[in-house]
Amino acid sequence: MTMKITRREMMQGALAAMPAVYLMPKSFALPAQDGMGAGGTVLLQDDFSKLPSGWLTYPVGVQGPAIQENQWIDSRARPFGVWSNGVADQDAWLVSQEGATGKYYMMQGWSHPPHGVSAVLIAGEDEWADYTYEALVKPLALDGIAGIAFRYQSNLQYYVLGLTGGNKVQINVQHLLTEKFRLPNWETVASAPFEYNTVKYYLLKVENQGNNIRAYIDGNKVLEASNAIYTGGKVGLCSDIPARFQDVRVEASAPVKQEIVGRIQTRNAKLASLQADNPKPRLWKKFSVDGFGTASDIKFGDLDGDGVPELVIAQNIQTISRDAYDIISCLTAINVDGKILWQSGKPNPRNGMLTNDNPFQVHDVDGDGHAEVVTIRDFQIQILDGRTGKVKKWAWMPKAPELPTKHAESVMRPYDLVLGDSLFFVNVSGNKDRHEILVKDRYLNFWIYSNNLELLWKGAGQNGHCPYVFDVDGYDRIMIGYAMWDHTGKKLWSHDEDLKDHADSIAVVNFSGNPSEQPRVYSTGSDEGFLMFSYDGKLMKQLMVGHAQASSVGKYRMDLPGLQFMMVDFHWNPGVMLLFDWEGNILQTAEPVHNGSKMLPVNWRGDGEEFVLLSGDAKYGGMINGRFERAVMFPDDGHPDLASFVLDMTGDGRDEVVLWDEKSVWIYTQDRPFKGEKLYTPIRNPLYNTSNYSCIVSLPDWKNVAPGGRSKA
Repeated sequence: MTMKITRREMMQGALAAMPAVYLMPKSFALPAQDGMGAGGTVLLQDDFSKLPSGWLTYPVGVQGPAIQENQWIDSRARPFGVWSNGVADQDAWLVSQEGATGKYYMMQGWSHPPHGVSAVLIAGEDEWADYTYEALVKPLALDGIAGIAFRYQSNLQYYVLGLTGGNKVQINVQHLLTEKFRLPNWETVASAPFEYNTVKYYLLKVENQGNNIRAYIDGNKVLEASNAIYTGGKVGLCSDIPARFQDVRVEASAPVKQEIVGRIQTRNAKLASLQADNPKPRLWKKFSVDGFGTASDIKFGDLDGDGVPELVIAQNIQTISRDAYDIISCLTAINVDGKILWQSGKPNPRNGMLTNDNPFQVHDVDGDGHAEVVTIRDFQIQILDGRTGKVKKWAWMPKAPELPTKHAESVMRPYDLVLGDSLFFVNVSGNKDRHEILVKDRYLNFWIYSNNLELLWKGAGQNGHCPYVFDVDGYDRIMIGYAMWDHTGKKLWSHDEDLKDHADSIAVVNFSGNPSEQPRVYSTGSDEGFLMFSYDGKLMKQLMVGHAQASSVGKYRMDLPGLQFMMVDFHWNPGVMLLFDWEGNILQTAEPVHNGSKMLPVNWRGDGEEFVLLSGDAKYGGMINGRFERAVMFPDDGHPDLASFVLDMTGDGRDEVVLWDEKSVWIYTQDRPFKGEKLYTPIRNPLYNTSNYSCIVSLPDWKNVAPGGRSKA
């Protein structure tokens, strides 16, 4: 299979050409490579000899690539020397030496990856422009493309000078938006015949000058184009077939290099000022969970009635699938001082990682004033006393429905009874406290139970990962997958049959800033991209912008009306982020990190502007603002950074950030009290309905503050 490079109809120019902003922490600057003296012209020079021999990233293995959706995997997300894996959910790159010459090479090991994606290994800075870039390239097969990437904005937006088909050289550009399901939008902007083989290295070189691109092979000019979609950006190595690369070199004239250095210094000064203006994270609590800890599988709720949320930690055992049909093997309730309140099951430090949800939540489901833990274990739905962990009620799960003739490859029927994928609380009885329980499988069926564990009704469709429930006249409506249901079990409308890939996150909200507007339905639809429906079910907009994964709604831009919708891509396009307005228009794109994120909104300042948490990593994580700038960074103090959550734990109205791994939990608050007369205290999804796939909607709300403000505990 050859790479799809036929010319396609261009999308709207303003959207397709919108540049990404890759703003790293203030410590970032030009790579310290040979030739970087003040008078030099070299931006980057590398023969790969300083990298260890072998795979850059350890093969994903048993957990599968989805492990980076919700967890920060340090060894996969960080750069390798000056290089970063642009498709970080896959293992494509290795370093070795050629026996005859002893020269090092970088090798791309993929052969025709799915969805028309090319592996890309990147280096450099967004501020690079008007540079010359060259590298030796040896394709190891002829039925694809191998070459050098340049003017790189994100793994959905860059140019490639490549050899393809055994007889052609091309300059291709990838556009952000595509009209083809699971196929990137590559356009060939220049092409010429060129015969090549698989035993020789070819020196590929591009000269970038403003809109103009000139391409050379072994010193001979072969192509020229004027294409201004992306005028600058990083460099990279790129192929969709096995290929080897040697001797990378990037140069710019001395004046251009000084301009680049100046732009980077300006960027770093702006980031330093931004970060100095925001409260810094200060450690509030830390405690050990060694032996019973977990990855992104902690739920929060007040179990003992003291007004401070406790943590319920789940460990799981995978059974027949890497990311479904897990068995909850241990539940541990612990307070913020590290005291274990109770434990149900046998802990094992091996049972912490996961790439999915597990069915458990914390909620006062029976209305007795004390929170319970509701879970599915041993093919039973169980209600546990939140103070002791003892089972109060239980019932058998229903018989697993037969699979339809057409079903996704990820859907199975391994057990006679439903094991349970996740659960949530809804109001179908008229009780605003949501005492009914929705349980779902993966990904076709769901059931609604009373708090006495009696089955009330059930539904089926393309359910995706988690529902979004919202009040209409005293009862909940349930948006699950691409269908809306009322409290009686009536399906009001559905696009489940129209769309091929499942919904990862969903929100039903009016965030226009105009309270008279009707809510709209927003969904990150995996490979279906960004979707926006009218309240009555009309598909108003679909933008295929890669594998749309996690999202949130918050006040991310103070200069814009209403709120904004921020999302991140994952599979095949990990780390590409987009900001949308109420109408579904793209405001900005970025690739600030090569990893997934839950895109959690953070009310860090308390003044109305919210940030989004990337991760707890001290160098590559932090909190970004609505311009994708890192506004807050965490200290390099040895804290864990595998998983995270955001909530107000001290009671002052601003958020804390909880960071953890399998061994410890650290909680950060602000290093200074709030100053002001009105404190921003947004209303969010209830803690009892959180999921690794939730779209957290952060709606504006304010509280008056006593003179002098309130300080942190």
